[in-house]
Amino acid sequence: MIDEIYKADWGRLLSGLIRAVGDFDVAEEALQDAFAAAVTEWAANAPRNPRAWLYGTARHKAIDKLRRRARLSAMAAALSADEEAAAPALADDSAVPDERLRLIFTCCHPALAPEAQVALTLRTLCGLTTEEIARAFLVPPATMAQRLVRAKSKIRAAGIPYQVPSFEELPARASMVMAVVYLVFNEGYSAAQGDALIRHDLCAEAIRLARLLRALPPVPVRELDALLALMLLHDARRDARTDAEGEMVPLAEQDRTRWNRTQIEEGIALVKDALRHAPAGPYALEAAIAAVHAEASRAQDTDWRQIALLYERLHSLHPSPVVALNRAVAVAMADGPAAALPLVDALADELGSYHLWHATRADLLHRLGRREEAIAAWKRAHELATNDAERRFLTRRIQGTSLT
Repeated sequence: MIDEIYKADWGRLLSGLIRAVGDFDVAEEALQDAFAAAVTEWAANAPRNPRAWLYGTARHKAIDKLRRRARLSAMAAALSADEEAAAPALADDSAVPDERLRLIFTCCHPALAPEAQVALTLRTLCGLTTEEIARAFLVPPATMAQRLVRAKSKIRAAGIPYQVPSFEELPARASMVMAVVYLVFNEGYSAAQGDALIRHDLCAEAIRLARLLRALPPVPVRELDALLALMLLHDARRDARTDAEGEMVPLAEQDRTRWNRTQIEEGIALVKDALRHAPAGPYALEAAIAAVHAEASRAQDTDWRQIALLYERLHSLHPSPVVALNRAVAVAMADGPAAALPLVDALADELGSYHLWHATRADLLHRLGRREEAIAAWKRAHELATNDAERRFLTRRIQGTSLT
């Protein structure tokens, strides 16, 4: 139960504590201490309201920390006076959205470097450990720890306000927040490292944050609708993306009856509305691609030519070697591997260290009957992959190709 609460409620608990004590580090340390205490104390007698217990315990610990540091004594006294009245407030979810929005806009302040924004959001709102964030960024844990320390220090030193921006600032600031929310979703959808392919908690958190942002006028609603649609359409496939043993199942082999039709219907309606009322932005085009996949009842019914055209439009709007690679995959499905292999090979300089480039190339080579080259490419993909589920999938591909 403690692990489930940690994954589901770390962000809302922490945002309430930061609002109360005005200090990221104090709030985070106190909440960590509260969870540690819960492991021992709940073994004998779990509380009736676990979240209120955690918040109240963390609040007490925060006050103690402030007193021990011999600073902010006036704040500590004020907190002590109203702690009993404040603790139940977190049990009321109606107060939570504003706090979480304040926290994400603080984490995504333009004064912070983009990588610091993502790292701080993953740490504070999503509850990832420093080690997990370091793996996602492919940097040593010590480097990530310093990055987080610097980001929090800058928030304090620059007096970055813990608040939702004014209406005048909101549209520009929301674009930055949307980018971070999507990065959080991507880390959940395809975890950079670890044994599991999917971090369901991160996907759910990103979708929740997008829904919260949509409640804020004058956020650019159409682009936000497109982002929400994109995440819903991808997340709709999660139950089919792994088998009963947790092993990766590629899109073409997924049982589409396990896709979440409710999410698909909502996502398709959102992206259609976004495309109808505004010029297509990157999120809208990506969501349109996901919608084409979702509308095909069987893998062989997928309109790959339309997907290739959408990727071409996306690449003209947002040039990226990864987008170009995805377009090449669509071309391979529409026109065959021989048409796509030169497109993939042209990306060697930019994507030579990217495991999915090697995996894509291996698949094309295998389909062309170039078995030895395919095996070599599969092996290179395996060497570069950092997620255990992906590595196991690539191992099976190597073994299968070797037997054919």
